[in-house]
Amino acid sequence: MLKNTASTYGWVAIALHWLMAVAIFGMFGLGVWMVELTYYDAWYHRAPELHKSIGMLLLILLVLRLLWRLWNVRPQLMGLWWEKIVALGVHRLHYLLMFTVIITGYLIPTAEGTGIDVFGWFTIPATFSFDKQQADLIGKVHWLSAWGLMGLALLHSSAALKHHLIDKDVTLTRMLGLPRKTAKGENL
Repeated sequence: MLKNTASTYGWVAIALHWLMAVAIFGMFGLGVWMVELTYYDAWYHRAPELHKSIGMLLLILLVLRLLWRLWNVRPQLMGLWWEKIVALGVHRLHYLLMFTVIITGYLIPTAEGTGIDVFGWFTIPATFSFDKQQADLIGKVHWLSAWGLMGLALLHSSAALKHHLIDKDVTLTRMLGLPRKTAKGENL
Protein backbone atom coordinates (compact mmCIF):
# COMPACT_ATOMS: atom_id res chain seq x y z
CA MET A 1 0.00 0.00 0.00
CA LEU A 2 1.26 3.45 -0.84
CA LYS A 3 -0.49 5.55 1.80
CA ASN A 4 -0.33 5.39 5.57
CA THR A 5 -3.14 4.02 7.70
CA ALA A 6 -3.87 4.57 11.40
CA SER A 7 -1.71 1.52 12.18
CA THR A 8 0.91 1.27 9.39
CA TYR A 9 3.21 3.37 7.25
CA GLY A 10 2.77 3.18 3.49
CA TRP A 11 5.63 2.47 1.10
CA VAL A 12 6.04 6.12 0.12
CA ALA A 13 6.58 7.22 3.75
CA ILE A 14 8.90 4.27 4.39
CA ALA A 15 10.97 4.92 1.25
CA LEU A 16 11.27 8.65 1.98
CA HIS A 17 12.26 7.96 5.60
CA TRP A 18 15.05 5.50 4.78
CA LEU A 19 16.31 7.29 1.66
CA MET A 20 16.64 10.51 3.62
CA ALA A 21 18.15 8.76 6.65
CA VAL A 22 20.91 7.18 4.54
CA ALA A 23 21.52 10.41 2.61
CA ILE A 24 21.64 12.56 5.76
CA PHE A 25 24.12 10.26 7.50
CA GLY A 26 26.19 10.19 4.32
CA MET A 27 26.06 13.96 4.04
CA PHE A 28 27.15 14.32 7.65
CA GLY A 29 30.12 12.02 7.05
CA LEU A 30 31.00 13.85 3.84
CA GLY A 31 30.73 17.22 5.59
CA VAL A 32 32.98 16.19 8.48
CA TRP A 33 35.51 14.68 6.05
CA MET A 34 35.58 17.54 3.54
CA VAL A 35 36.31 20.31 6.05
CA GLU A 36 39.61 18.58 6.81
CA LEU A 37 40.75 18.52 3.17
CA THR A 38 43.68 20.67 2.13
CA TYR A 39 43.85 22.77 -1.01
CA TYR A 40 46.06 20.21 -2.76
CA ASP A 41 43.74 17.29 -2.08
CA ALA A 42 41.99 15.98 -5.21
CA TRP A 43 38.61 16.20 -3.47
CA TYR A 44 39.08 19.76 -2.18
CA HIS A 45 36.68 21.16 -4.82
CA ARG A 46 34.72 18.04 -5.73
CA ALA A 47 33.53 17.15 -2.21
CA PRO A 48 31.84 20.51 -1.52
CA GLU A 49 30.17 20.45 -4.96
CA LEU A 50 28.86 16.94 -4.26
CA HIS A 51 27.75 18.02 -0.76
CA LYS A 52 25.86 21.05 -2.13
CA SER A 53 24.20 19.10 -4.96
CA ILE A 54 23.00 16.31 -2.70
CA GLY A 55 21.87 18.90 -0.16
CA MET A 56 19.62 20.59 -2.70
CA LEU A 57 18.14 17.25 -3.73
CA LEU A 58 17.54 16.55 -0.04
CA LEU A 59 15.66 19.85 0.21
CA ILE A 60 13.32 18.70 -2.55
CA LEU A 61 12.86 15.32 -0.84
CA LEU A 62 12.26 17.01 2.52
CA VAL A 63 9.53 19.24 1.08
CA LEU A 64 7.94 16.20 -0.62
CA ARG A 65 8.19 14.23 2.62
CA LEU A 66 6.57 17.01 4.64
CA LEU A 67 3.76 17.38 2.09
CA TRP A 68 3.24 13.60 2.07
CA ARG A 69 3.22 13.61 5.88
CA LEU A 70 0.62 16.41 5.98
CA TRP A 71 -1.52 14.70 3.33
CA ASN A 72 -1.52 11.27 5.03
CA VAL A 73 -2.77 9.86 8.28
CA ARG A 74 -0.03 9.46 10.88
CA PRO A 75 0.04 5.96 12.38
CA GLN A 76 -0.70 5.92 16.08
CA LEU A 77 2.28 6.40 18.35
CA MET A 78 3.19 3.51 20.63
CA GLY A 79 4.21 3.57 24.25
CA LEU A 80 3.28 5.32 27.45
CA TRP A 81 1.71 8.79 27.41
CA TRP A 82 5.03 10.52 28.05
CA GLU A 83 6.78 8.45 25.36
CA LYS A 84 4.18 9.60 22.85
CA ILE A 85 4.78 13.25 23.80
CA VAL A 86 8.55 12.78 23.49
CA ALA A 87 8.14 10.94 20.16
CA LEU A 88 5.99 13.73 18.74
CA GLY A 89 8.49 16.34 19.95
CA VAL A 90 11.41 14.40 18.46
CA HIS A 91 9.65 14.07 15.10
CA ARG A 92 8.92 17.79 14.98
CA LEU A 93 12.45 18.65 16.06
CA HIS A 94 13.76 16.34 13.31
CA TYR A 95 11.89 18.37 10.70
CA LEU A 96 13.05 21.66 12.21
CA LEU A 97 16.70 20.54 12.28
CA MET A 98 16.57 19.04 8.78
CA PHE A 99 15.20 22.31 7.40
CA THR A 100 17.74 24.31 9.42
CA VAL A 101 20.68 22.22 8.18
CA ILE A 102 19.54 22.33 4.56
CA ILE A 103 18.59 26.02 4.49
CA THR A 104 21.84 27.08 6.17
CA GLY A 105 23.65 24.71 3.81
CA TYR A 106 22.05 26.63 0.95
CA LEU A 107 22.90 30.03 2.44
CA ILE A 108 26.62 29.32 3.03
CA PRO A 109 27.72 28.90 -0.62
CA THR A 110 25.22 31.44 -1.96
CA ALA A 111 26.32 34.17 0.49
CA GLU A 112 28.27 35.92 -2.26
CA GLY A 113 25.39 35.80 -4.74
CA THR A 114 26.40 32.65 -6.66
CA GLY A 115 23.78 29.92 -7.19
CA ILE A 116 24.24 26.21 -6.56
CA ASP A 117 24.74 23.98 -9.59
CA VAL A 118 23.03 20.63 -8.94
CA PHE A 119 25.03 18.00 -10.85
CA GLY A 120 24.83 20.14 -13.99
CA TRP A 121 21.07 19.45 -14.20
CA PHE A 122 19.86 22.83 -12.95
CA THR A 123 20.98 25.74 -10.79
CA ILE A 124 19.35 26.90 -7.58
CA PRO A 125 19.75 30.68 -7.69
CA ALA A 126 21.14 32.71 -4.82
CA THR A 127 18.46 34.80 -3.19
CA PHE A 128 20.37 36.64 -0.45
CA SER A 129 23.86 37.92 0.07
CA PHE A 130 25.69 38.15 3.37
CA ASP A 131 28.85 39.71 4.71
CA LYS A 132 31.65 37.53 6.11
CA GLN A 133 30.44 37.70 9.73
CA GLN A 134 26.90 36.70 8.77
CA ALA A 135 28.18 33.87 6.58
CA ASP A 136 30.38 32.64 9.45
CA LEU A 137 27.38 32.68 11.80
CA ILE A 138 25.32 30.74 9.24
CA GLY A 139 28.17 28.22 9.00
CA LYS A 140 28.16 27.76 12.79
CA VAL A 141 24.39 27.27 12.81
CA HIS A 142 24.80 24.69 10.02
CA TRP A 143 27.51 22.83 11.94
CA LEU A 144 25.63 22.86 15.27
CA SER A 145 22.34 21.86 13.65
CA ALA A 146 24.02 18.97 11.82
CA TRP A 147 25.50 17.67 15.08
CA GLY A 148 22.13 18.17 16.79
CA LEU A 149 20.44 16.20 14.02
CA MET A 150 22.91 13.34 14.50
CA GLY A 151 22.29 13.33 18.25
CA LEU A 152 18.55 13.35 17.70
CA ALA A 153 18.86 10.51 15.17
CA LEU A 154 20.74 8.49 17.80
CA LEU A 155 17.94 9.13 20.32
CA HIS A 156 15.33 8.26 17.68
CA SER A 157 16.99 4.97 16.68
CA SER A 158 17.61 4.04 20.33
CA ALA A 159 13.92 4.56 21.08
CA ALA A 160 12.94 2.42 18.08
CA LEU A 161 15.23 -0.38 19.31
CA LYS A 162 13.81 -0.03 22.84
CA HIS A 163 10.30 -0.42 21.45
CA HIS A 164 11.36 -3.46 19.43
CA LEU A 165 13.57 -5.27 21.96
CA ILE A 166 12.08 -4.31 25.32
CA ASP A 167 8.45 -3.32 24.68
CA LYS A 168 8.14 -5.87 21.85
CA ASP A 169 5.73 -3.66 19.93
CA VAL A 170 5.59 -2.96 16.18
CA THR A 171 7.07 0.56 16.16
CA LEU A 172 10.22 -0.53 14.31
CA THR A 173 8.77 -3.24 12.07
CA ARG A 174 6.12 -0.96 10.63
CA MET A 175 8.82 1.53 9.52
CA LEU A 176 10.78 -1.35 8.01
CA GLY A 177 7.70 -2.42 6.04
CA LEU A 178 7.80 -5.87 7.62
CA PRO A 179 4.75 -7.93 8.55
CA ARG A 180 3.62 -6.84 11.97
CA LYS A 181 3.05 -9.34 14.72
CA THR A 182 1.18 -8.91 17.95
CA ALA A 183 2.72 -9.80 21.31
CA LYS A 184 1.19 -13.28 20.81
CA GLY A 185 3.06 -13.69 17.50
CA GLU A 186 -0.03 -13.29 15.29
CA ASN A 187 0.33 -11.41 11.98
CA LEU A 188 -1.57 -8.15 11.68
